[in-house]
Amino acid sequence: MNALLNTVEPAAATCADQNGIAGGPGVAQPLPTPSALKEAIALEPALKEQIAGHRQAVRDILDGRDSRLLVVMGPCSIHDRDSALDYARRLKGLADEVAGSMVLVMRVYVEKPRTTVGWKGLVYDPHLDGSDNMAEGLASTRRLMRDITALGLPIACELLQPMLSAYMDDLISWAAVGARTTESQIHREMVSALPMPTGFKNGTDGGIQVAIDAMGASRHGHRYPGFDDNGCPALLHSSGNPNTHLVLRGGHQGPNHDAQSVQRAIDALGRAGVSTAIMVDCSHANSGKDPARQPLVLDEVIRQRLEGTSSLVGVMLESHLEAGKQPLGGTLHYGVSVTDACLGWTDSEHHLRRAAQRLSKKESMAQYA
Repeated sequence: MNALLNTVEPAAATCADQNGIAGGPGVAQPLPTPSALKEAIALEPALKEQIAGHRQAVRDILDGRDSRLLVVMGPCSIHDRDSALDYARRLKGLADEVAGSMVLVMRVYVEKPRTTVGWKGLVYDPHLDGSDNMAEGLASTRRLMRDITALGLPIACELLQPMLSAYMDDLISWAAVGARTTESQIHREMVSALPMPTGFKNGTDGGIQVAIDAMGASRHGHRYPGFDDNGCPALLHSSGNPNTHLVLRGGHQGPNHDAQSVQRAIDALGRAGVSTAIMVDCSHANSGKDPARQPLVLDEVIRQRLEGTSSLVGVMLESHLEAGKQPLGGTLHYGVSVTDACLGWTDSEHHLRRAAQRLSKKESMAQYA
């Protein structure tokens, strides 16, 4: 790790040096540039081709060319490399098993939005101790994403800090913009330049108009200030992202995955002239933040799909090796979330298999109808 950081950190100081910015604790600590980190932790051509294929598979589902269900599942947040890879290996086996009816994408969430303060994720604080070694966090994140992808899994990530997306955008097959940032113009501009399909969550109040507006804005090209791959300020030009969709996650008034709410969302999306593809987040307000209720939300989504609601193309589940959550500090239990409580692997596997069987049964019946 230290050898890698020594390789990429000097390049990060290029813009700071040429602009006369003094670095130091509490002032400015140089980080590796996106281009330097991508070169140090590079992707083989075969892996690039695989990621392109995964992105196309997601697009095909969103556009209705593939009738399989898109399932984004994994830990609420990644805090430990070993448990993340352990989960990934299990998920890969399940993905192969249910491939006839589902496309499984692993949540590799390395940034966490905080209402006030708290641990901000692996990329910010990889040691979970407030040391905030972001240079190491960026390298650890990129290496972990590469290794998970090398197992044959597509990965998903919520993009919270726009400046960080350039460090990992070549690895992600599906991205999310969270409920707190869907209304942000900066995030809409970021999405307009992303090379992968992206879901916008409805607002924390449950309203979907902010997400619909975000979809409309991000499908257009923008010119906006940002940083180039060498970390220097630049006027960026985007061409627009045509592969965006709505994610229903409930709100302050409760769930919004019921048939009536889904139909209202489909109608509103249609009137706005944007994609009517919808993913349901089985966690958050849709489950009352009770992980044990996530399978009930999943069952309801499957029921609606089986009854003909083709716009319901995906679900999201918060799932880890072990159920529940734990506080930071002291000895951490292996495979337990340090942020939101998750469904354990055994239950996750059981309910995904059951959902896949229900979907496969309908496919089989349709062939002989």
